[in-house]
Amino acid sequence: MCRIFAFLFILLLSNIPGTHASLSNTGKKHVYIINIKKEIDNTTQIYLKNGLNEANKLNADAVLIHMNTYGGYVDAADSMRTAILYNPIPVYVFIDNNAASAGALISIACKKIYMRKGANIGAATVVEQTGKAMPDKYQSYMRSMIRSTAEAHGKDTIIQGNDTILKWKRDPLIAEAMVDERTIIPNLTDSGKVLTLTADEALQWGYCDGIAETKEEVISKYLRFADYETIEYQPTLLDNLKGFLMNPILQSMLIIFIIGGIYFEMHSPGLGFPSIVAITAAVLYFAPLYIDGLALYWEIALFIFGIILVLIEIFALPGFGIAGIGGAICIFIGLTTALLNNIDFNFGHIDKEQLIRASSTVLSGLLFGSILAIWLASRIGKKGIFQKIALETALDGQPFSEIKSVVGSKGFAATDLRPSGKVFVKEEIYDAVSDFGFIEKGTPVKIVRQENAQIYVVPIPEGNT
Repeated sequence: MCRIFAFLFILLLSNIPGTHASLSNTGKKHVYIINIKKEIDNTTQIYLKNGLNEANKLNADAVLIHMNTYGGYVDAADSMRTAILYNPIPVYVFIDNNAASAGALISIACKKIYMRKGANIGAATVVEQTGKAMPDKYQSYMRSMIRSTAEAHGKDTIIQGNDTILKWKRDPLIAEAMVDERTIIPNLTDSGKVLTLTADEALQWGYCDGIAETKEEVISKYLRFADYETIEYQPTLLDNLKGFLMNPILQSMLIIFIIGGIYFEMHSPGLGFPSIVAITAAVLYFAPLYIDGLALYWEIALFIFGIILVLIEIFALPGFGIAGIGGAICIFIGLTTALLNNIDFNFGHIDKEQLIRASSTVLSGLLFGSILAIWLASRIGKKGIFQKIALETALDGQPFSEIKSVVGSKGFAATDLRPSGKVFVKEEIYDAVSDFGFIEKGTPVKIVRQENAQIYVVPIPEGNT
């Protein structure tokens, strides 16, 4: 437990604004460099977010993204392109080799695009892990997002004779063709294939503002900064750790550990290993989200309240009624809203796709966590790798007929039963489950039934022992 809170403390410290590299007052221009040279995911999103924040605090003259990526997660790319579009300092991109898929979306969001000879931009179709294209509802969202990103740069006014023509700075149809092979652009693409542009083609069609071999050439030749200095964002170990913990697959796995830990703790007396697993998973789930400003106080409190309701239902109100259902709902809402970038109780700007992604992450974790917990519970103590996980008790090795013979016998609780524990009956100790809520140690009990080699007990009222 100490290690868990030490980890949380370190993460909290990492979120405290530190000292920033000071900018010289010599009249030089200052360019802030952010490297995006890996898969677009939560880690690269953190790089960009932190880099933009520091560039803004330093009041840099420009931000230059040095990009080389084959793409990645759409939700991370969506957050990154939004941050770029609304950043107060202009953001430029230098495509060193590839800006594919999510990388293309991020590049189109930038004020100017510069490419190295031989670089490519495009191929933004949404695909599965296997490379197979996702259903059209996902493509539709991506088409709309990449079009609106191109449209955000507006139009140029062109005078031709007596006519005034408004022309898109970046044609939205070309952006859409990077997603949908059905989009036809005369003299560019009519082949039924997703569009990818070379540097020369991008320059011709308005998706590249200049060709350069190095980022220094971009700064001096195209940004026209003759006297400048650069500051480069340096990712930290904690940036990478936070990005890793915010991976949707890992978040689902942490939910599995939370549910599994709670389930097994309910079936074993005392605060043991299952509790440690559940608490650790909950801390690892919420800590990076809280630090990143996603998980709010009330969302964490709602999750904890849901756990309390479920425990009340188990120990005080046997069955599964209002408290249990309410607790399950609170747990689900707490876990889901922690993944959404809402402001307090305002969810107006959360789109349907964000909600679906968050709900899918939580539901998959809850579903597989419940299935895994039930399966493991059925395997523990049986022949195989799970045999030694079960506690050794006097019940082990007892013939079924002997277990059945104790039904109706009286004894007392050798440990607390909440609802599982141990009872002392006929000079022997047995594993037992309370059939009547929580039973304290030393309480007289009676064995009322047995099912699948498991005995169930109820407390004996005073005066009836």
